[in-house]
Amino acid sequence: MSGEGKVVCVTGASGYIASWLVKLLLDRGYTVHATVRSLDDPKRTEHLLALDGAKERLSSFEANLTVDGSFDAAVNGCVCVFHTASPVIITSVDDPKVTDPQAELLDPAVKGTLNVLKSAAKVQSLKRVVLTSSIATVMFGVKLPESGGVVDETWFSDPVTCEQAKWWYQVSKIQAEDAAVKFSKENGVDLVVINPGYVIGPLLQPTINFTSDGFMSLIETGKEIFPDGINITVDVRDVATAHILAFEKPEANGRYCVVRDVVRSSEIMMILDKLYPDLGYSERKLLIRKCVEALPYSVSKEKAESLGIEFTPLEISLNDALESLKEKKFLNP
Repeated sequence: MSGEGKVVCVTGASGYIASWLVKLLLDRGYTVHATVRSLDDPKRTEHLLALDGAKERLSSFEANLTVDGSFDAAVNGCVCVFHTASPVIITSVDDPKVTDPQAELLDPAVKGTLNVLKSAAKVQSLKRVVLTSSIATVMFGVKLPESGGVVDETWFSDPVTCEQAKWWYQVSKIQAEDAAVKFSKENGVDLVVINPGYVIGPLLQPTINFTSDGFMSLIETGKEIFPDGINITVDVRDVATAHILAFEKPEANGRYCVVRDVVRSSEIMMILDKLYPDLGYSERKLLIRKCVEALPYSVSKEKAESLGIEFTPLEISLNDALESLKEKKFLNP
């Protein structure tokens, strides 16, 4: 196995992407140091401890993003740190959701990223840090391409526009990625950044995460996930795989947009209607914005595929996501 004898750290290990990352790392033979906010909370630990290989090669550490030195013990002796931990609260002028953006989003994202990198920089065995960023740092607050245009890793969101729109999640990811790149250059840390789209697929954790909740709301009520009805989607298993390949491939560098599909909500509903014709999705499709014109843009897969990623078809991601939501009793069948 490619990871045999190698020790890596995954921050925020109980989360949606991170849980799959831990699973796939264990499957590849890695020894994993997993950080969680509380070791006393079974919702953050039990699903990780139940993974194959966890008994032999998983160690859990309690760490807090805003506490200096909190990650020192977890990253000690590691060859790679996968920093996934960051709050996810999508905000807007019309639906702010947070009362204190600085405390609830910006500080945990930016200070937390720097705390993890400071701990990592002390470790002589460290080869690379892989940062979980977001498509939010790529294409928000900028003029998107005309019909047929392509967005890629050279695009950067406009922080001023995002702040003015009170898109605090986007601001937090922009600031965290910028801080990570600056610190890494100044301190000689080899950093690779993963920028996934809207992540869907099956859940390992016992709690529902933001993106799965949005997907569930779409199929139950027809409520759009995004105001324009366009979804930049990717399977959670592909995102986890991208992180691992970003470490294992020595030539990996810079940012990677990890996106499988750019699709309208109506297309998602039509796929689900074919998969589950008896569940009433046809009626809910009527609530979705009817839009038949071509999508205005796509997101390049070229650099991500250069890592060796084979993207999961959208139909499989949607089916597995829905089955997982039903199995965990989040979605009423």
